[in-house]
Amino acid sequence: MKKIKIFLASSNELINEREKFELQVYRKCKLWVDKNIFLHLEIWEDLSSRLSETRSQDEYNKKIEDCDLFVLLAYSKVGVYTAEEFKTAFGSFDKRRKPFILTYFKEYKSVADPSLENFKNMLSDLGHFYNPYTEFEELWISFNKELDRMLLTGFEEFNHSQSGQKTINIQDSKNVNTGNVNTGGGNFRIGDG
Repeated sequence: MKKIKIFLASSNELINEREKFELQVYRKCKLWVDKNIFLHLEIWEDLSSRLSETRSQDEYNKKIEDCDLFVLLAYSKVGVYTAEEFKTAFGSFDKRRKPFILTYFKEYKSVADPSLENFKNMLSDLGHFYNPYTEFEELWISFNKELDRMLLTGFEEFNHSQSGQKTINIQDSKNVNTGNVNTGGGNFRIGDG
């Protein structure tokens, strides 16, 4: 069974969306069990709050670096921890092309915290388009379409080598033994020339 790890980041002001998102992910998971795909949602509410050698946020950041999909929800602000989670996800994506990052902004009619506009401007500078929504149903429809697109490709995006290493299978021939060559991402030469 292929396990797809999703990390959901947002401030507590979107607790209702977070709960609905969790419910919908697990409903989707039940639908996909026959396709041998398990959707595993990581949310901070489920992670340990025990004292550790590092900050609790560092433990969350490790989960982000290990996930396949990073989903950020924002409304009137982008809190310090949510911004750090995005930075962690983006740093990991920049190095390893994982996790895929999706951002959703619930429309806010009043004057928003400056952190929201600053974050939107940062996304614009990165060339990233966020998804606006007004009701949870719009958010879920958009995210569900992303999941379905990934299913159509067999979630091949998640099979990229994390280290950039390439393995080449060599078939038996007159002068070459069968085996694998791990290039470590570099070039190699076979034979006399």
